[in-house]
Amino acid sequence: MIRALLLGCVLLLSACVNQAPLPERMPTLTLPLQLHVERQADGQRQDWLLVIQAEGPDLRWSLMDPLGIPQARQRLVNGQWQADGLLPPNPEARELFAALLFALTPAAELATHYPGALQQGSQRTLGPRWRIDYQQPLDFELNLPQGPHYHITALSAEAAP
Repeated sequence: MIRALLLGCVLLLSACVNQAPLPERMPTLTLPLQLHVERQADGQRQDWLLVIQAEGPDLRWSLMDPLGIPQARQRLVNGQWQADGLLPPNPEARELFAALLFALTPAAELATHYPGALQQGSQRTLGPRWRIDYQQPLDFELNLPQGPHYHITALSAEAAP
């Protein structure tokens, strides 16, 4: 019985350690944002639409496929992710959302919100976990060490549903 309890505690702690980093305080973002997310992994490409909206001090993240079918929905409330709707948990989406929050943080706020971050020219990193390569502020590559890789671009107002 004690072994099972200890194993449960270890698994819980390891899940906490693997949680994607979040900013110490919410960065200043111009919302709502509609982004095209191109995911590349294992020679496959997927296209998604991501909508980020403010709801008071909270953020709502809605990821949909090109047909508008929800893939992931999360709310960031008081620095914690919460499920939004009936979709099953999606750890990859939470990692993507956290990495995008890092990528969208204004350069002037980076050191305050992410003390371990480095910005050199058009590249931003947070340890070995995330590397962002910017072409423009809303046109960038997001690279994770083991993949997948994402190309993020802003959707024009005309292309938005």
